[in-house]
Amino acid sequence: MHLSGRGVALSVAASVLFAVMPGYVRWLAPLDGVQVFAQRVLWSIPLVLLLVVLVRQTALLRETFARLRREPLLLAACPLAAALIGVQWGVFLWAPLAGHMLEVSMGYFLLPLAMVLTGRLFYGERLRPLQQLAVACAVLGVLHELWRTQAFSWLTLITALGYPPYFMLRRWMRLDALSGFVVEMLMLAPLAVWLIVVYGPVGAFTQKPELWFLVPSMALIGTLAFASMMASSRLLPLGLFGILSYVEPVLLFAVALLLLGEHFDAGQWLTYLPIWLAVLLVGCDSARLLRKQRQV
Repeated sequence: MHLSGRGVALSVAASVLFAVMPGYVRWLAPLDGVQVFAQRVLWSIPLVLLLVVLVRQTALLRETFARLRREPLLLAACPLAAALIGVQWGVFLWAPLAGHMLEVSMGYFLLPLAMVLTGRLFYGERLRPLQQLAVACAVLGVLHELWRTQAFSWLTLITALGYPPYFMLRRWMRLDALSGFVVEMLMLAPLAVWLIVVYGPVGAFTQKPELWFLVPSMALIGTLAFASMMASSRLLPLGLFGILSYVEPVLLFAVALLLLGEHFDAGQWLTYLPIWLAVLLVGCDSARLLRKQRQV
């Protein structure tokens, strides 16, 4: 498969896996959002290391650690990357438990626009006509939401504005998806251990033994989703990667309404319909591009 086609497939797979997470974390009670975050970090480390072995990327991981020893600036950037992604993980896992998933899904609707703007301003990327039309539709939806609410929640802003600098930093670092993920989890591990020791519910795994299966499975879903997303970000132009990210908030929106029972204001239809049209246009454009690539 052509690199762009593989990138599109990975992006869609990541969106589907991420959309599973908000409903899944409801099964992890009595763990709260903070504890789910901490457990996800710690369980992700052995899982991603196993994934590195299975896909035969141990040499790349060794080279990553060698680069960290050789390049002080790269080593200094790792805690920043870990902090940026740690905030996003924390918000994403806390929101469904606190009844704020719709606000986070709005942030993910705004994120592709931020990514497109980032690609245009910092990387000189240009959009094809259907992509331009998709962005225009999405902008209409966003402007309606601004007019309707006069503001965005802090959760929306963190989600929309936090990822672009992270992806820019990861591109500069030139780490492959899995090796970079390992480094970030190792950076976050001390914080995760501290959160569990200080704030963890005592005896949660004894009271609910199924957590020994549910928590690692949650970490596995998250690891596969994040690895797919990062691999996609390396294969696709930043603008196309950003627009494809619309698949995830559409799915999160459905999860928030159908599974989490969050309230949806009827006035929001004029926000979401143009954005869903943008998703449809992106899908048509991506399918057309894949057909052309197969014919070459």
